[in-house]
Amino acid sequence: MIQILHEIPGRIRFTAGLGKLTDDEADRYQAYLERLPEVQTAKVYARSGNAAVTFRGDREALVQKIARFDFSDTELVPVQYTSRAVSREYQDKLVMRFLGRGMFNLFVPLAIRNGITMVKSVRYVYEGLRCLKRGKLEVPVLDATAITASLIRKDYKTASSVMFLLGVGELMEEWTHKKSVADLAGSMSLNVEKVWLQADGTEVLVPIEQVKPGNHISVKVGSLIPLDGIVVSGEAMVNQASLTGESQPVKKADGSTVYAGTVVEEGDLIIEVKQASGATRYEKIIRMIEDSEKLKSSMESRAEHLADKLVPYSFAGTILTWLITRNVQKAVSILMVDFSCALKLSMPVTVLSAMRECGDHAITVKGGKFLEAVAEADTIVFDKTGTLTKAQPTVRSVVPFGAYEEEQVLRIAACLEEHFPHSIANAVVNKALELGLSHDEMHAKVQYVIAHGIASTIGEDKVRIGSYHFIFEDEHCEIPEGETAKFEALPEDCSHLYLDIGGKLAGVICIEDPLRPEAPDVIRALRALGFSQIVMMTGDSERTARAIAAKVGVDKYFAEVLPEDKANFVKEQKALGHKVIMTGDGINDSPALSEADAGIAISEGSQLAREIADITVSEDNLRGLVYLKAISNGMVKRIHSNYRVVIGFNGTLLGLGLAGVIGPSTSAFLHNMSTLGIGIHSMTNLVDEEAEAEA
Repeated sequence: MIQILHEIPGRIRFTAGLGKLTDDEADRYQAYLERLPEVQTAKVYARSGNAAVTFRGDREALVQKIARFDFSDTELVPVQYTSRAVSREYQDKLVMRFLGRGMFNLFVPLAIRNGITMVKSVRYVYEGLRCLKRGKLEVPVLDATAITASLIRKDYKTASSVMFLLGVGELMEEWTHKKSVADLAGSMSLNVEKVWLQADGTEVLVPIEQVKPGNHISVKVGSLIPLDGIVVSGEAMVNQASLTGESQPVKKADGSTVYAGTVVEEGDLIIEVKQASGATRYEKIIRMIEDSEKLKSSMESRAEHLADKLVPYSFAGTILTWLITRNVQKAVSILMVDFSCALKLSMPVTVLSAMRECGDHAITVKGGKFLEAVAEADTIVFDKTGTLTKAQPTVRSVVPFGAYEEEQVLRIAACLEEHFPHSIANAVVNKALELGLSHDEMHAKVQYVIAHGIASTIGEDKVRIGSYHFIFEDEHCEIPEGETAKFEALPEDCSHLYLDIGGKLAGVICIEDPLRPEAPDVIRALRALGFSQIVMMTGDSERTARAIAAKVGVDKYFAEVLPEDKANFVKEQKALGHKVIMTGDGINDSPALSEADAGIAISEGSQLAREIADITVSEDNLRGLVYLKAISNGMVKRIHSNYRVVIGFNGTLLGLGLAGVIGPSTSAFLHNMSTLGIGIHSMTNLVDEEAEAEA
């Protein structure tokens, strides 16, 4: 049985009486909750054993499933990387730091405390001297001078307090940074379940756990390379941006090394597996995040530069105060006030906390600069299929032509489409599975023609499946004699997938592409949050595009566009001075995702789109975009607020110190406590989740 602790529509917080959980138990419990079909998001609190979920569907059925949780379930494997252990580690460190400080002041004799303070000061003085040696007057110099000045005045208590609070600030920043990295790495870790294994001259779809070093696997265009290995056959252009940051795809051929997590943009590869685990992907991601300065927002960089630029003014104020007043205490009081300390701490913590909060809403952000871009953007471009419409379109009907039958058309189409996973391809394959149609490999090598379709051969016949433009305009397919009326009677409210065998139309698969129910509300919310231009672009017909645009409420739409058209539109808008966000889910959206100030991929889409995108919305729900925009706006607002608070509060301390109202010790205490307070506030959520859920 579970006990409901708090409930609002679509969200419950509860306890199952499990008590305090280990990190592994909490991760297993959360994995179980997240895999329940009704659950949208889940969070488990290890210390109390409580949990909270947001959900859709039958509440009573969900409660019964939650109550059936059992730690003995051996099939329950948690997400490979989580930040839970990191948070626990740093929470304990922070508690021990404060307890240790209290014990130090209470039980250690004064003389010994003063000696320890002098020993600890060596590190800060050394860092300050190193900075001066490089010819730079930056924050370490200011810290070292403040501590040294206190020691010279034999004010050991102030020197100790300054070092303690600096240490707490460093610990907080390290905690927030590592947690954000762990969250980001976990969300980006590979979740590949099956791969195409080469066995006895054929390709077999097998669970990735069955692949061993030395096995050969097949990876086709648009697919993610699941394991590290060596190319033994084929030639392809591989996008390695997620690991190396390279903007251009790299050519891979026989003997080339390929890495888990990269994506095949063009061509096909046969790979000999060298490492039957993608675990090294974690370290690669961490290096990418920590080493790549381009991921920092310009606001973070400005804060750091401003912080360093303010240091000389702090020294100048100290010297000027001494020259005017000849009062050492007043001068040291000025020295204790450091604008730069709070700026350098609060800005990156705010950005990293915003990234962490995005993670709480199943949104992966690859760097602070992209959150800043979302906040500043005035234009957002949507792909239609799989983005504004549902990611899982369904087959409504199959219309055969010539001598072919419905089942035959669907079987052939599924056999071709299963090699290139996309929302429409999945619809065809799923329909064949639903009808129990087996489709053993009957064709030769298949070729994916981006934004057009698939080409292959069956026996002596060329086979094509794809769009009207591809089948009729490029391939000049003919409609069987006497069936023109049937062709013209195809339903207008569906997307059409045309199958051409031997130059003759063999069948048309009618795909329903229903609008996401939340899409109109999301568009209205995004407009209210600051987007002045909302655009939809699609390769579908003018008729279909017009109908969807009217329902969803976009400002303008473009139909029958190619991938390069989307990218060119984004480029044109940027040239006009607009900040542009692109949202898509398919291989054909990748050029536009790369061109935009920030590209957002819906995770149900292609691996290539997800790897190229700067931001990934993992939930199959567009409301994540609203959270993303709200969090981004809140991040920028908080950064500006932090600027005002830091300047205002520390300016007041300067005035009080100059007037002799407060002494150096009080000045240092108030300054460092304000820095700590701003840092803690910067770690808090920017969006009140429960308030929004109740709204």
